[in-house]
Amino acid sequence: MRSLSRSMSQTGRFMKRQMWLWPLVAIGILALVGLAVRHAIETTMKENLRSQLTTLLSVETAMLENWFDDVRRSAEASANDPDFRKSIYRLLGSGEGDPSSSAEALDDVRKEDARKEDARKELANVMAIEMAAEGFNGFFVCDRQRRIVASSYPMLVGQEDIPPYDRFLEQVLNGETVVSTPFPSAVMMKDHAGDLRTGVPTMYACAPIRDTNFRVIGALALQLRPEAEFTEILQLGRIGNSGETYAFDAEGVMVSNSRFDHDLILLGILPDQPNVRSILNVHLRDPGGDMTRGFRPTVRRSKLPLTPMVAQAVTGRSGVDVEGYRDYRGVMVIGAWKWLPELQLGVATEIDQAEAFRPLTILRRTFYALYAMLIACAVAILVFSFVVARLRRRAAKAAIEAQRLGQYTLEEKIGEGAMGVVYKGHHAMLRRPTAIKMLDVDKVTDVAIERFEHEVQITCQLAHPSTIVIYDYGRTPEGVFYYAMEYLDGVDLQSLVQSYGPQPPGRVIRMLMQVCGSLHEAHANGLVHRDIKPANVMLNRRGGEPDVVKVLDFGLVKQVDEMSTSGGGLTGTPLYMSPEAIETPMAVDHRSDLYSVGAVAYFLLTGQLVFEADGLAELCRKHVDERPIPPSKRVGKEFSKELEYAVLACLEKSRAKRPQTARDLANLLKRCPEADTWTVDDAEAWWLRHERGEVAAPQGDDDDDGSNDSSGYDQTIARDA
Repeated sequence: MRSLSRSMSQTGRFMKRQMWLWPLVAIGILALVGLAVRHAIETTMKENLRSQLTTLLSVETAMLENWFDDVRRSAEASANDPDFRKSIYRLLGSGEGDPSSSAEALDDVRKEDARKEDARKELANVMAIEMAAEGFNGFFVCDRQRRIVASSYPMLVGQEDIPPYDRFLEQVLNGETVVSTPFPSAVMMKDHAGDLRTGVPTMYACAPIRDTNFRVIGALALQLRPEAEFTEILQLGRIGNSGETYAFDAEGVMVSNSRFDHDLILLGILPDQPNVRSILNVHLRDPGGDMTRGFRPTVRRSKLPLTPMVAQAVTGRSGVDVEGYRDYRGVMVIGAWKWLPELQLGVATEIDQAEAFRPLTILRRTFYALYAMLIACAVAILVFSFVVARLRRRAAKAAIEAQRLGQYTLEEKIGEGAMGVVYKGHHAMLRRPTAIKMLDVDKVTDVAIERFEHEVQITCQLAHPSTIVIYDYGRTPEGVFYYAMEYLDGVDLQSLVQSYGPQPPGRVIRMLMQVCGSLHEAHANGLVHRDIKPANVMLNRRGGEPDVVKVLDFGLVKQVDEMSTSGGGLTGTPLYMSPEAIETPMAVDHRSDLYSVGAVAYFLLTGQLVFEADGLAELCRKHVDERPIPPSKRVGKEFSKELEYAVLACLEKSRAKRPQTARDLANLLKRCPEADTWTVDDAEAWWLRHERGEVAAPQGDDDDDGSNDSSGYDQTIARDA
């Protein structure tokens, strides 16, 4: 819970500083809302379109079937009309009496032909009345041998087995009443423009002719013009600007008119001829791309596959598709279709997908416009933020160059690290010497600021004399983060050993006991330092007391419960890192600090590291697996067993074998014989020699120890990143 609260707090601070992110967050939220709204609207639209298409198709097919039924009934009524039957019996040689007696009465061909011609004229007169009443355009009558014996087209009389007629005459002669699908006329007839030609779309309603014994003796076929009621019914199914309803046969040929005839001519689907119509001239095949956008197939149209809709329909499957498919123009459409097996006819209702989903397109464009505006806002705020940040950096640098930082006057730079600098200065009112640590204005990041604040907050909780004191923390109006701490004019232990070599055991014990005091307070508050090393411990002369130790750099300090619940990796300095800090960084505790204290003690006594290695991996392996060489054997110098035991006990691989608290380690050091060999007078003499600027003995000389004048503050900021 604490980790979650901290994460939310950090996120809030980050978002507050990065105002340009808010439009991007709004874009993300809007995108999610847009996707949800679009999905809901699209789903609703698809269901509505599915319902509309299905309903429209049902109405169209019902009207078409009713019309076919009416035409069939009209054909049957005409075939059963008494006047028609009387005339047709004379023509076919069958009547109410014995037809053979009349035939036998005729003894020459001329009288027979004359009789039939009279019968045809009589039949023509009868059919003229019937056709006018029922709206038919022509007729023919055939016998059982499919020989045409009478017709409104004289050139048909006497012909038989005409292929276009055979398709429906077989059913009729078997006793069914049939209405054919449209097909090209076999005789010359006038088209819709009044021109006389063959191949004009036509269709027939055909009924069987029966004798008095109810036997089929012929067929009556009544001609219809598809452009009349048949096509008009289908044209009622046009919705919007692109919707159309059309019919097609089993070969995938359109048997009604399209609403796009002019466009089909321009696309090359229809021949560019006078008065050309799409009926019987358009093959419903998928071109493979949108021809209205310039796509052209590379093969002949007859070789192209049927459109997905027709391919399903001709197999007898009806359906509806609102996801989209290509039509015979290659345009993406949605549609519903139904196959009418008794008519051997398919009916489809389609509308362009772009038109059907136009409201969704408008909504999508609206969201895109909002996205664009929000992105523009984000860019504007980002540019503004960069400009403001640059101005703040300039102001911050100007403040530093002016040697002023809030209430503090800067005097000289005394340290510099990867993420910040340390200046010596003093408070404007108190005039107290102060070390002011600040973040580099060119490298300020949220991580650096968080780390900076964390170091201040942790260090302020500690009050031990050996822990560095924090005076103040703040941020200037120019945006410079800083904190002020006590000014230390001593030397860090790293520099001490590098300049003056290994230190006397008594002096090492005194320094380590002060380090233990600082760590004991931190550990008692549930804090683990995690980066104890010589560079983070300073030796000073404070308040008239020599060899006063100050523990620095609490920037890596973590609370124990924090480490057990948060993620992380290798943290600290591998030269002084405990085995558990290498293997399980989040499982370290206060005994890990004691391992580091032992490594520092080893360095102070010998002037050498616990383990030497050629690389980081080898160094870590040695800390985990290898036992250290005792200090006395390492440098060939005797140390008391108690001191060597205390150092090696800290360096145990198992935490259970180390001193369990910093106070336990301090007690071990206190019991060492060397504990009283370094007196206050010895320390005072060393610092007096140092203050007089006496030249120190060469490195490794135990008889004369000294220090340099360099400050160790730069070591405290080397890991601010």
